This record gives sequence, C-alpha cells and structure tokens, in this order.
Amino acid sequence: MSVLSTVKEILGASTQNPNRGSNPKQESKGAYWCHDCSERVLDLDVEGEDPPDCPSCGDEMTFERSAGSTGCAC
Repeated sequence: MSVLSTVKEILGASTQNPNRGSNPKQESKGAYWCHDCSERVLDLDVEGEDPPDCPSCGDEMTFERSAGSTGCAC
C-alpha cells in the first residue's frame, strides 16, 4: 500500500459524503430505528417496502431521516 492510497483512504473516511463504505454508488436514504431497544437497521439492509421488525424486541421499527441533511441517519 502506497502513501498516496493511505492518504486517499483517510480523506475519504473523513468526508461528509453520504456515499461511503464498500459500495459508494449505493446511497442510503436513512435508517430504521427501535426507540425502545436503540437498535438501528440501515435502509439498504431491508428487503421490501414495509418497515422491519426490531431484531431484539420484535416491534415495528420507524424510518427516520432528515430530508435536508447528508450522511446516514445515525
């Protein structure tokens, strides 16, 4: 690994760009949250259109995302 690629990785990790991670072309619109358990599931990890159930308690999770912000809904 060269010094330039290391610097590029560091700068890429510190950016506010929401398109980070292993597949930068895939853009998240938010995340599903369980307020009781503080569980978070990224929307890209959910199949289908319906909100998922919380993996801890089984309650339906709610989708949260600020329309004007960048980055994930963490």
